[in-house]
Amino acid sequence: EAAGPVTKRILVTGGTGLVGRAIEKVVADGEGQPDEEWIFVSSRDADLTSAAETKALFERHKPTHVIHLAAMVGGLFKNIRYNLDFWRRNIHINDNVLHSAYETRVQKVVSCLSTCIFPDKTTYPIDETMIHNGPPHSSNFGYSYAKRMIDVQNRGYFEQHGCRFTAVIPTNVFGPHDNFNIEDGHVLPGLIHKVYLAKQTGSALTVWGTGKPRRQFIYSIDLARLFLWVLREYNEVEPIILSVGEEDEVSIREAAEAIAEAMDFRGEVVFDTSKADGQFKKTASNAKLRCYLPGFEFTPFRQAVKETCAWFSANYANARK
Repeated sequence: EAAGPVTKRILVTGGTGLVGRAIEKVVADGEGQPDEEWIFVSSRDADLTSAAETKALFERHKPTHVIHLAAMVGGLFKNIRYNLDFWRRNIHINDNVLHSAYETRVQKVVSCLSTCIFPDKTTYPIDETMIHNGPPHSSNFGYSYAKRMIDVQNRGYFEQHGCRFTAVIPTNVFGPHDNFNIEDGHVLPGLIHKVYLAKQTGSALTVWGTGKPRRQFIYSIDLARLFLWVLREYNEVEPIILSVGEEDEVSIREAAEAIAEAMDFRGEVVFDTSKADGQFKKTASNAKLRCYLPGFEFTPFRQAVKETCAWFSANYANARK
C-alpha cells in the first residue's frame, strides 16, 4: 500500500558517531516508520559551535524533531588537559542546537547526556533525581558541567516557552563504529583493539589497572531502539537513564575475558596494576526505564561483544583510526 505523507523530519546531530550510526542501522532495518524522514548530519555539514551555521542547518532541513548527539568528546587524558575547551565548545554546541530548535519551532528535542555528569561523591545506585547533587569528578569537570547544563536549559525552555526538550543518560555505550583508539578511546573498544593486536603478534594481553572496577555496558543497537521509544513516547522534560540493570554490571576483568573468548584469544591476560583504575563503580538505576518498558529485552553482553568484535575485525583498516 502507498505510504502516507512524511509528517516527521528527524535531524540527528553527531549522526556519524557510535550512537548515530546505530540509530541509522535500526531505522534502516525496519524500525523506522513511514511518516518519518531521517536526516543524519556530522561536523562536515555544519560547525555547531557557530550560531550562524547551526541556524542555517535548521533552516535548510526544517526538522520537526531533533536527536542531539553532537559533542566534543575524548578519553580521560584529553579531558584532564583541556577542561576549559570541553566546557566552552560543548556549551556553544548545546546552546546553538537548543536555541535553533526553539526558533524554528521544533516539536521535540532529545539530547544525550552521560553518566560522568553524576556527583563524584554519592550513594549508589544513582538515579535521575541526583544529577545536580554535588560536583562531578574533577578529571572531566568541563565536559560534565556542560552536559548538566542541557538539563538546566531544557527546564528553562519548558517553563518559559513550553518546549518539549528532554535528555537521556546512557551508561557505557559500545558497538560498531566506536572509537577503537587505544590511547584515547573508552575501555571496551580499547580492549577489543588490544586483543586483536595481541592475537596478531602472539603476545600477552595487558589490561590497564586491576580489572576490578565495574561498569554497566549498553550495546549501541539497544540504545538506538530506546532512543526511538524516547523520541516517540517519552514526554517528560526530566531526563531518563538508559541502562541495563544493576545486576548486569560487569567488571573490567569479565569484559576482557568476554572479548578474549569472542576473538578466540588463547594467550595470557596480564593486569598492569601500575595504571590507574579510575572510578571503582558508578552504578545507575534503570528503575524509571523499567516502569515504562518492563518487557524491553537487552542484547546479552557476550552476544553484543561478539557482534562488535566481528565488526571490528571485518572493518579493521578503518575502525582503528
